Amino acid sequence: MKRREFNQRLSLAALSGLLGTRIVFGNKMPLGYIPLGLQDPDPFELFQKNKEMVVLNDKPWNMEAQAHLLNDRVTPNEFMFIRNNGKIPENINPKTWELVLDGESIRTKKTYSLQELKTKFPHYTYQLTLECGGNGRSEFTPPAKGNQWTVGAVSSAKWTGVRLRDILEDVGFKSDTVYIGYHAADTHLSGDPSKEPISRGVPLEKALQDETLVAFQMNGKDIPLAHGFPLRLVCGGWPASASGKWLTRLSIRNQVHDGAKMGGSSYRVPCETVAPGSEVNKENMCIIESMPVKSLITSPRSGALIQSGQKLKINGHAWAGELKVEKMSYSLDFGSTWQNCALEAPANRLAWQHFSATIAFPKKGYYEIWASATDENGKSQPMVLPGWNPKGYLNNACHRIAVKVV
Repeated sequence: MKRREFNQRLSLAALSGLLGTRIVFGNKMPLGYIPLGLQDPDPFELFQKNKEMVVLNDKPWNMEAQAHLLNDRVTPNEFMFIRNNGKIPENINPKTWELVLDGESIRTKKTYSLQELKTKFPHYTYQLTLECGGNGRSEFTPPAKGNQWTVGAVSSAKWTGVRLRDILEDVGFKSDTVYIGYHAADTHLSGDPSKEPISRGVPLEKALQDETLVAFQMNGKDIPLAHGFPLRLVCGGWPASASGKWLTRLSIRNQVHDGAKMGGSSYRVPCETVAPGSEVNKENMCIIESMPVKSLITSPRSGALIQSGQKLKINGHAWAGELKVEKMSYSLDFGSTWQNCALEAPANRLAWQHFSATIAFPKKGYYEIWASATDENGKSQPMVLPGWNPKGYLNNACHRIAVKVV
């Protein structure tokens, strides 16, 4: 057999194996051709994302915005980060979608259809800030494993749904309730149906907050598939991993939920400061709850050129987990001195806040504009990286952009 024929047949066999079936007319397929069934989909078209979004991973899909893409007061879908742990569910039928309530501490196990949820309970809309716990991971040294997020794994969209509190009161829960754990329809990357890619949750106190929603709309429309269609838990101000997508079940627990990504070092940081690169025992790791104070300059884009004598307006957003941002400042001299920005109140609790300032530059040259937010408890963003941790969580160092005055 000629070498070319051998290679072609070998390729056909390999491709058929990957497709899981025989390629009909495969002998007529051009050499080097990759069948459409094996070609990677275009994530920008697939998820209706802006072409400037940055893809970090496709198995599972993870992508982030660049800072200048997040200038909208309310984040549209095209600029919203995607953070997945498993495969996005397929063939979703909202007409047959159900949400099961169960667990050791439930009084009445119950199943709701999507339509029942929409008609039985009042609807609420809140703008809620969601940020990946690993946002900023790429800056840690030594490097931490995981998606190397820069600054764009954050969003603040308007979510509409029913309060989780109303559902919990409808089914009833016992006095020993500690945690509400979620389960979802996404599947494990291994294909093993017995494994959940992620199953986290929140303490009862967080679950009972007015703003904790079982949501079915984002920005006034059905939730996009990549963000949890048709039903999602939304817990603003906490790491976005607490806001389970493709929600199918909520378990009322008499203990801290023990689902996938709840143990070990997942979404946990050392309870006390450790030296960079240290190994930390799991019993010394604490679950991340409220996110730290943080801010982002969204305009202008880093690298802006300004004419000498021209003033520059900057604006952006600031947030502080469960807390309100009390003050926003900028620095032109690498943090030696700070000037106040105008800071707006949030649209509602747990929404990010908008800031702005007009800056005059003393002379021509290179500048860096640093931004620092201070929360209502007086805690400000650090100018350098905060405490190292094994998974590279909670980087809230000052955001900065470069400007040249010519």
